[in-house]
Formats: sequence, C-alpha cells, structure tokens
Amino acid sequence: MARRYDPERRQRIIDAAIRVVGRAGIAGLSHRTVAAEADVPLGSTTYHFATLDDLLIAALRQTNECFAVAVRESPALVDPEADLATELALLMETWLAGERTAVELEYELYLAALRRPALRPVAAQWTDGVVEALSPFTDPATARALVALMDGISLQVLLTDGTYDRQYAREMLARVLR
Repeated sequence: MARRYDPERRQRIIDAAIRVVGRAGIAGLSHRTVAAEADVPLGSTTYHFATLDDLLIAALRQTNECFAVAVRESPALVDPEADLATELALLMETWLAGERTAVELEYELYLAALRRPALRPVAAQWTDGVVEALSPFTDPATARALVALMDGISLQVLLTDGTYDRQYAREMLARVLR
C-alpha cells in the first residue's frame, strides 16, 4: 500500500488538538477526537505523537509561541522610551479584552503542567522566554516578578469572569518596577 505524502499532517494534528482542547478541555482530548477533528486516520495521530503528553507538549509550544510573539512585538519591547508598565498593561488588555477562548486555552494548557510533569519544561520555557524579553528593561528578578503579576492578574480575570482593569494593572506593574 502506497503512503500518501502529506507534509502538513503533523501540523494539522496539532491545530486539531488545540481546537479540541479549546472546545472540550483537556479531558476531551484523545487520539481519536484529534484524528476526527483533523480528518486523518487514527494511526496518524499516534505515529506523530506516541502519547497524549507528546501532543499536549506540541500544542502548548504552539500556543506559547503566539503569546511570545505578541510580547516581543509589543511597543514596550521595541521602543526604549516607552513606559514599560503602561505598555504591559495595554498588552494584557489586548490579550484579555477580546475573545477569551484563546487565552483560556493557553492557560488551560499551561496549567495542565500541574498534573502532567512532561509539560513542565514547556511551561517553564514560556515563563523564561517572557522574562528574557523583559530583562533588557529591568533586572531578571523584577522581570520574573512582572511575569508572575501578569499571570496572577490574568488568572483572576479569567477565573472570576471579571473585567480587566488596565489602570489597576498599570499601577501594580509600576509598583513592581519601582
């Protein structure tokens, strides 16, 4: 039997996993649900990702990269004269004010590392990457504190179904920077 050449299949499987988690949560993720979503044979998912953790790692890496690009391209990290607290608060507002599905998905994958140790290095890479992006503007310890505060504010907004308060976030970020 000839194999069909499909160089995009692995990526389609990752994209499908992200959609499944976005719709049904991690509990709804299986090789079978992802194969159906990606419209590929079940064997393709297990060929490319032997375990669900392997698939979750790939999905988490992809979602992390989307946020990392937003951080790296933020005016706060491009313009050395920009007010870091203001720009980070604006970045968070952009992230939290719109459709929250993507943000909720990112945090669901990020927090899955609590129960799935295989995901911890990827979650740590995300944190380290944002700290690295902020470090030229402040010391590494303060950059890590900024990331922790941004995570905390974001989680509070998401978990309480609250409204993001840019002024509050800006003030708290400025206090950490002082």
